[in-house]
Amino acid sequence: MAYFTGIAPFLLEGAKMTLFLWALTLVLSLPLGFLVSLLVRSRFRPLVWLTEIYIYIMRGTPLMLQLMFVYYGLPFIPVVGVWLRFNRLTAAVFAFALNYAAYFAEIFRGGFLAVPKGQYEACQVLGLSRMQTLTKVVVPQMIRVALPGITNETITLVKDTSLAYVIALAELMHAAKATVSRDSNPAAYVLAGLIYLVIVFAVTLVFKKLETRYRLMEK
Repeated sequence: MAYFTGIAPFLLEGAKMTLFLWALTLVLSLPLGFLVSLLVRSRFRPLVWLTEIYIYIMRGTPLMLQLMFVYYGLPFIPVVGVWLRFNRLTAAVFAFALNYAAYFAEIFRGGFLAVPKGQYEACQVLGLSRMQTLTKVVVPQMIRVALPGITNETITLVKDTSLAYVIALAELMHAAKATVSRDSNPAAYVLAGLIYLVIVFAVTLVFKKLETRYRLMEK
């Protein structure tokens, strides 16, 4: 027990970075994912193709590879590479936000597809503009369908932050690995696992309450 008490402060510092990376990624990727889902629905076909290629690349390649490419690979791009040298945190947020935006875009797209076509027709009959139709009718119904998927991805994001250790970002997994390497004692992994479980439990609780409140608002 004394050993756990001794290493806990170091791991909790890593947990702070984990939470910061998680929160910042969520703040950036959710609106970006929503924007991407709108672009996929555009009538301008070249824009749709480019957006679908972006989604395919982000979902079709490992997040770890994307992290390593952003941090190690972008600086080697001719001409522009000199302006693409990011520190570890910026690189992690950039890679995570782009990756999760693609997943959120697909969740939002599924929510849009779940809205009956009759809703659009009714809005036309009522004389609502496209913006009014989107904001007052379609989006509220889309969110109801998309919210469980958003919750699942948000929980997954907590665990995926551990991948940032590959670029030596001082998050929870990096702290645990450094502790194990220093002390040759795997107990730090156990404590890190418990911290992840606590974070996931708290995030799950918050989003479950959000889902419940949203359902009550609709009634």
